[in-house]
Amino acid sequence: QVHLVESGGGSVQSGGSLKLSCVGSGFYFSEGCLGWFRQAPGKEREAVASTHVDGRATYADSVKGRFTISSDNDKNTLYLLMNNLIVEDTAMYYCGRYGPQCPWTSFQLGRIRPDYWGQGTQVTVSS
Repeated sequence: QVHLVESGGGSVQSGGSLKLSCVGSGFYFSEGCLGWFRQAPGKEREAVASTHVDGRATYADSVKGRFTISSDNDKNTLYLLMNNLIVEDTAMYYCGRYGPQCPWTSFQLGRIRPDYWGQGTQVTVSS
């Protein structure tokens, strides 16, 4: 059974940094695609970034140059390093494991949804 648990959220001032973690179990971390999503109050869940088995990453335009997605397959852990945070980054952040279809472009990132989700970790950025 696939299980994902996020951690690392918190409150930070604008311009600060946070690093989120997502520990997975029930599947081989080196297989398939993984990603980070976020959902702000009153808004739809949106894709932030995804990573593939070959290490390539895809990012939403809103976070390019500020966020970095990575994984440690030995630890079954997915990371999201968030630098230069802005108030608009405030949201609940979720990690997800994709099914057979993986997003390879920003266009696909916004349209392909994972098959499995974690419970989320809250990120709050204040001005």
